[in-house]
Amino acid sequence: MKTGFIGLGNVGAKLAGSLLRNGFELVVRDVEFDAAQALLDQGAGWGDSGQEMAQDCDVIITCLPSPAVSAEVMEEERGVLAGLGPGKIWLEMSSTDADEIRRLGALVETRGAIPLDCPVSGGCHRASTGNIAIFAGGKRAAFEKVLPLLTTVGRNILHTGELGSASIMKVATNYLAGVQLISTGEAFMVARKAGIDLGVAYEAIRISSGNSFVHETEGQLILNGSYNINFTMDHEVKDLTLFDDLGRKFDVPLEMSPLAVQIMRDGLARYGPRAWSSMVVKRLEDACGEDLRAPGFPACLTDKEAEAAGAEVKPRQA
Repeated sequence: MKTGFIGLGNVGAKLAGSLLRNGFELVVRDVEFDAAQALLDQGAGWGDSGQEMAQDCDVIITCLPSPAVSAEVMEEERGVLAGLGPGKIWLEMSSTDADEIRRLGALVETRGAIPLDCPVSGGCHRASTGNIAIFAGGKRAAFEKVLPLLTTVGRNILHTGELGSASIMKVATNYLAGVQLISTGEAFMVARKAGIDLGVAYEAIRISSGNSFVHETEGQLILNGSYNINFTMDHEVKDLTLFDDLGRKFDVPLEMSPLAVQIMRDGLARYGPRAWSSMVVKRLEDACGEDLRAPGFPACLTDKEAEAAGAEVKPRQA
């Protein structure tokens, strides 16, 4: 299954690397040629355009920073849409808007090709080892066709339903992670002000009902002071805003979501769009005149689980 991969950022390059490492014939492209160099050195080919890649590959994957960029890559002259044809499959692995994925999906179908939205979740450290989670929305037959590819890139693969459903679940989980990040910083600061050693505070939360994936990952990087989660503030604001917009669309009286968006936007204004998203807790450090440092925590995360073959996760049945 020859695969084209467009978008070699913090996550995309790692996902593409899993395909190449596991024997997939791979063609790559990015707006920055240097972003592809490591993959080219390992045997990947370079795609001169999205159109050429779509014509040459069985599957074309996009993993891009925003819905607007995805639309441009798909619809531009010599873009992906121009090269799609019957039997081709487009996998959108970006975090995007469900309505936008459906709009582009309809255009893909007019070319006789098949769209799936397949966003990932679990952090860059798990993307590196092929152990990340993947949501997949679209026709079941198409999902089954690309399942061998998805189980190479990820560990837990969940078919979420129709096209766009995976993107909805992705922004929902990103919202939860954003709220947990903010609350983790607040819990650490209250503990610090109360005189609790932050190493003790970390372990207390880890073994308790207050634990979360975010605490075990981003919490360590906060305590180290690197904040280096490989996910930037502008992307965090984008994701939280996508969820908030979705809630408004369905007339859900969200209360925590608007506040989370406000807090993250303030973090973006203070520290800049390319600051790591976990730096949002620095707002509290600045306000309180206290840092949230503790010895023994890593500057970056590594996945301690060995790479393993992925599998489909079956939802619970009544």
